[in-house]
Amino acid sequence: MSQFFEPKLIKALKDQPTPFYYYDLDVLDQTLQAIKKAVGDSPYHIHYAIKANANPEILKKIKSYGFGIDCVSGEEVAAALKHGFRVEQIAFAGVGKRDDEIELGINAGIFTFNVESLEELQVIQEIAEKLDSEVNVALRFNPNVNAKTHEYITTGLEENKFGINEWELDELFELMPKLKRLNIRGLHFHIGSQITDLSVYKNLCNRVNDFQQKFRERGYQLDHINVGGGLGVNYDDPDAELIPDFERFFNIFKEFVHLYPRQRLHFELGRAIVAQCSALISKVLYVKKGVKKNFAILDAGMTELIRPALYQSYHKIQNLSRLDDDTDHAYDVVGPICESSDCFGKSVKLPESKRGDIFAIRSTGAYGEVMRSNYNLRKDAKTIYKHEIL
Repeated sequence: MSQFFEPKLIKALKDQPTPFYYYDLDVLDQTLQAIKKAVGDSPYHIHYAIKANANPEILKKIKSYGFGIDCVSGEEVAAALKHGFRVEQIAFAGVGKRDDEIELGINAGIFTFNVESLEELQVIQEIAEKLDSEVNVALRFNPNVNAKTHEYITTGLEENKFGINEWELDELFELMPKLKRLNIRGLHFHIGSQITDLSVYKNLCNRVNDFQQKFRERGYQLDHINVGGGLGVNYDDPDAELIPDFERFFNIFKEFVHLYPRQRLHFELGRAIVAQCSALISKVLYVKKGVKKNFAILDAGMTELIRPALYQSYHKIQNLSRLDDDTDHAYDVVGPICESSDCFGKSVKLPESKRGDIFAIRSTGAYGEVMRSNYNLRKDAKTIYKHEIL
């Protein structure tokens, strides 16, 4: 029996109209507590990457633990402010900030803009002059570190669009004294997402130390270093690892990043916080026999979870109606959308499944609900919480 789904809960889920996003906020609590414990008294600050999930109940819970917010759009900044996150805990990254988004952040007085190009620095300088304001910025660098993850979610290689490149340093140092309205407060890095080989973070730490030394040689004393996030989760067997190994993750930075007195280390964790607290619940509409394979056709599709269609991501799929049966049948588990890419998994080993069975697609708390769409004019799936039905 799955640890995430007890018999009483499965019975309650079967009574709900599908598809819907199911959340267990107790799992989220346990995850946040594990982060707090792993950080301890280190000078570390956690910014939740709101792009992973902007569900109001999720944000309320994360705010209660005192975490900040990492934003990549003006709309995310506005959402953070709306949900009561303190302005001094809001960081704003992103390679394509619009002028109005920059003005929003300046007027709100957010903690920092994580700046990703030399031209962006000059644009923020111009807008700050217009608004007669001073602005805190951190410089996001591309450290050219291979995150060993899917090419669509790697962000720290020279061929990626993110960050300032090391070969631009001389031009940057020439420009910085002219940016009278900007306070250069930190350095920012982020090498990718769904990172499971933690050795790559050691490589990042070494690059962070290199960059920091270059700035100290030029006389710049920085008050914080932001090493991004990207810590992966166990999609293959979520019940075996509902809570990521945060202690091992933070210990890498404790050992290898050299912080100077009164300097703080910032992290942007998203997926690792919210992925495992949710599942997409769907019903089998039809079981279709094919020539070489059988299809389990669900009432959820890529409109509710686009990750498998977008970059062939894996999510564990369970037939909650027959959890105790042998998984001796193979199905392509697909949705109703008029696209051949609308597929959650191919040749998935499941019990013999029938119309009306309830399926759970696991680990959807990150980039599930927040990326839903209304393609095919489908209505939004509802959100249901464990405490509401038990």
